[in-house]
Amino acid sequence: MAGGHWAGAGRVCAARWLRGWLLAPAPPGARRAHAGAADRLQREYDVVVIGAGHNGLVAAAYLQRAGLRTAVLEKRHVLGGAAVTEEIVPGFKFSRASYLLSLLRPQIYTELELQRHGLRVLPRDPYSFTPLLEDGSPPRSLLLGNNRAQTQQQIAQFSQKDAQAYPEYEAFMESLVSALDPLLDAAPVDTAALGQGSLLQRLSALRSLWPLLRAGLALGRQLPRYYEVLTAPISKILDQWFESEPLKATLATDAVIGAMASPHTPGSGYVLLHHVMGELEGRRGAWGYVSGGMGALSHAIAHAAAARGAHIFAEKITFLELIPQPLHRHLPPQEQLPKDFVQRIQQVDTRSPVTKINVAVDRLPSFLAAPNARDGQPLPHHQCSIHLNCEGTHLLHQAFTEATHGHPSSRPMIELCIPSALDSGLAPQGCHVVSLFTQYTPFVLAGGQHWDEQAKNAYADTVFDCIEAYAPGFKASVIGRDILTPPDLERIFGLPGGNIFHGGMSLDQLYFARPAPSYSGYRSPVPGLYLCGSGAHPGGGVMGAAGRNAAHVALQDFRHL
Repeated sequence: MAGGHWAGAGRVCAARWLRGWLLAPAPPGARRAHAGAADRLQREYDVVVIGAGHNGLVAAAYLQRAGLRTAVLEKRHVLGGAAVTEEIVPGFKFSRASYLLSLLRPQIYTELELQRHGLRVLPRDPYSFTPLLEDGSPPRSLLLGNNRAQTQQQIAQFSQKDAQAYPEYEAFMESLVSALDPLLDAAPVDTAALGQGSLLQRLSALRSLWPLLRAGLALGRQLPRYYEVLTAPISKILDQWFESEPLKATLATDAVIGAMASPHTPGSGYVLLHHVMGELEGRRGAWGYVSGGMGALSHAIAHAAAARGAHIFAEKITFLELIPQPLHRHLPPQEQLPKDFVQRIQQVDTRSPVTKINVAVDRLPSFLAAPNARDGQPLPHHQCSIHLNCEGTHLLHQAFTEATHGHPSSRPMIELCIPSALDSGLAPQGCHVVSLFTQYTPFVLAGGQHWDEQAKNAYADTVFDCIEAYAPGFKASVIGRDILTPPDLERIFGLPGGNIFHGGMSLDQLYFARPAPSYSGYRSPVPGLYLCGSGAHPGGGVMGAAGRNAAHVALQDFRHL
């Protein structure tokens, strides 16, 4: 099985054809990835999962739970794909790629008993802080949280009308999410099966239509309005609800985050919807930090798999080291794959606008719009997603336009998070780790130029200059930084094109069409090979749905063997 906002690629291989082959043990320098793994690969497994991203680990846990002998192979020295914790600067532990949790399916929490295996989530409230660059003294800011009255009071600084409309907007989005949410937990409708096979088989295939029909019934008479949200530019939708630019730009960040898209791009509304589909401790749309960093989530899932008997290996083990030649007969070259499949996969839009910068600082940033207390302790806004250069949607569009011409944005969209504000164990006393999720940066620069250290540092300096304007003294607080451009995200974490979703979340690359039409049910054209990463339905984000769904499909096939 191949398994992965953010995840490493992954494949699940039904391993009947591996039987009888001696799977090579780890090379001398390799080490076991997880307590409970065998000292060496055994002669025989029912399933091999290629890639220990969170989706691959979820798939392994469910397959082993069902009684299939399962091995997980990971090329890096850490588990989790892009959901990892790494100590880049001595003493500072970073969620190096993925950095927030919300989308993980609640069934996975429960069924894999992740809390028992060590997962602890730190909810954030308030959750969004947008400071403004203004001539006023002090500059204004917008703070959004779970307290409705306080949130409305914050919005009313900019528009009393918007403050009154905000609860209705949230209820509208919640109703849409509630209708579509069940579609995440099953394979898309198999349209090919509806027209093939015996009458009995066709009738059986009709049952797969039920989740889709149920979603349509739940939407009811509001269906045209919801359809508009899914297909229109998010700027159009937000203009129908609100008039204040700081509020619209703050909400629009969830519609373009991770996407090479502008708020004016048709279909950007779905990406916003995707980001409010999650829940944390029963609260819809809430986001939080994982105690110990995102790697702690991956290790909790790995513990759940290993506790059932799965074998998990990391570092220096690659698939080709296991079976050098026979494997190629089961993973044929492109010319032996269906032409429509190859063509469709080649056409997948994997453009990425993201450069992630991890920063170690010796003190909290102090924003002009909300200065630090004298004792230097974190204030409520320090636990938020802090949105910079988000005074208006026109700034987001301008940043996007620059990137489409091959130029890193001169005033990039920045989501700044400080997980150590809630999880003090991530950094030495008095110090903090800062996550900068920035857009927009092209994969290849203008004129065909590639990112080198000079270009990376120049862009990072631009980002730091922007932060300095909102929080003077930030640059002086920096101890170290780790800059990950789109090519770095592809090279290190296996994200195609550096895209955190393994491919754009536009409507032409979702549901029936993810990763390609007629191949959305997790089965690949290679018998016994399944796709369980974020490139499959329902897409990106640390949600685990693709891993869980793919495992269920593979289990159905095993039962028929």
